[in-house]
Amino acid sequence: MIRIICSFMVILLVLSGCSSQSRSESESKSTIDNNAAPKETIPQEPNKQETVKPDTVKFILPATMPEDFNFKISYGYGEVQKNVIDTYTGQVTKDLIAKGTATADFSFTSEELSSIYDKMKGINFAQEKQSTADIVCERTPSNADTWQVTANSETATLSWTDKTCTLTKNEEQLLELRQYIQHIVALKDSYQALPEAEGGYD
Repeated sequence: MIRIICSFMVILLVLSGCSSQSRSESESKSTIDNNAAPKETIPQEPNKQETVKPDTVKFILPATMPEDFNFKISYGYGEVQKNVIDTYTGQVTKDLIAKGTATADFSFTSEELSSIYDKMKGINFAQEKQSTADIVCERTPSNADTWQVTANSETATLSWTDKTCTLTKNEEQLLELRQYIQHIVALKDSYQALPEAEGGYD
């Protein structure tokens, strides 16, 4: 009986010793981990997305004149663009200066419209910005044109002025085209029936 009790006590002492050793190793490991040098965290760079500038959208007229082809030109001196040639409404407005304006109905023949369209195809309707180096003077009064053109369900607008005494190549083409259209309209009976302008712009 005594031998059994002694054996039991020995087993308890062995188990107690193992448990203490295990606890000591665990505390030691924990201490080592706490004293270890902190790991460097390398911040991740955010995803860099390239900023892509959209291409300049150019208004390109198709080779063949579409059925919905129309245009409107407003032109005159400075901000006073009282002269209007408008195929959307089929009307032309004449600036009578001191007498206000007068409007008449008109229309182009198919040959005239085709001729205008062919000349217009070679013009870029993307707005051009004038360099400050091109400004050589300031003209008063100055000419100013505003265009609106529709083809294939797309519409473009463009404005220009000769206030700085210089024109870009594109603006020169638009001026020549406007004068060409203006000459055709001026020969129309309905336009010739409009009153004469009186006065002038200083």
